This record gives sequence, C-alpha cells and structure tokens, in this order.
Amino acid sequence: MDAIAALKKRRSVRKYAPRAVPRELVEEIVDCGRLAATANNKQPWLFIAVTDGETRERVAALTDYGKFIAEAPACIAVFCKHAEKYYLEDGSAATQNMLVAAAALGLGSCWVAGDKKAYAPEVRALLGVPQEFTLVSLVSLGYPADSRGRASKRLLAEVMRWERY
Repeated sequence: MDAIAALKKRRSVRKYAPRAVPRELVEEIVDCGRLAATANNKQPWLFIAVTDGETRERVAALTDYGKFIAEAPACIAVFCKHAEKYYLEDGSAATQNMLVAAAALGLGSCWVAGDKKAYAPEVRALLGVPQEFTLVSLVSLGYPADSRGRASKRLLAEVMRWERY
C-alpha cells in the first residue's frame, strides 16, 4: 500500500479479533517508528512491545481511556528521554509513523495518551523503564474485529486556507 492510501485508510481501532500479531509485523511497525522525524536527530525514544496478556491487562488497568489494550494482541509503549527539549514532538512523530505503518500492513491501532497522564510513571515502572524516560503514548495493535470505516473527518475546505486566514 502506498503512503497516501495508508494515511487515508488509517482509523482508530478499539476492538480486535483474538488473533496474534506476528512478531515480524510488530518489529516492522516499531522500525517505522524509529525512522520518524526527530529534532536535531536526537532519537530520544525507546519502544517496549508488550504481547504478554497479563502485562497488557495491567497496563490497560492503569489507563483511563485505554482499557481495550487488555484485548489487543499487542501494545507498543513509546517512551522518550524527557531531558530532550522536543521529546514530545519526537515521540508523537514516531507514534504517528507506527499508526500509518499498522494501517499499511492491514492492522488496526489506536493511540492512547501518555505524556500528561497521572498513570505515566506507573506504566514506566511496570515495564521496568529507567526514570530518564517518560511515557509519550501507548499504541494498541491487532486485527480489527469489525470492518467499519473511519470516523467522519472535517472537509479540507473547512480546515485549510491559502496565504492568510
């Protein structure tokens, strides 16, 4: 699938089929994340792939809007070194790359917030990540349980202007 098609196909998926995601696909998705744009090429990220059911359940229980992570076959926790000035932008770029990569590979995904959430330190501790890192996002991964299309989006004419407002 080309990049434009993957971008236009991508949607947030919160219900997954009970089917494991092959390790190679998880690695391919994380590889796309690590290739994201990054300020001054700092690459402050660390990715933790979580496929163990009990651990996913514990992560999901900590979140406020990510309870579905427990049912997803995989979750990628995106951490960045918080001492880097643009850690949030870098981690967000990596997250978006992974969402698009998942769509291109026929998988569903959903971005769950991390950076400003009270549970971020608990997720970091649960996954054994050093304190120099902060949680930027959690990305659930799996084969969608249904074939619903993407949610409606605002029209281009509503959100774009040329030269000035």
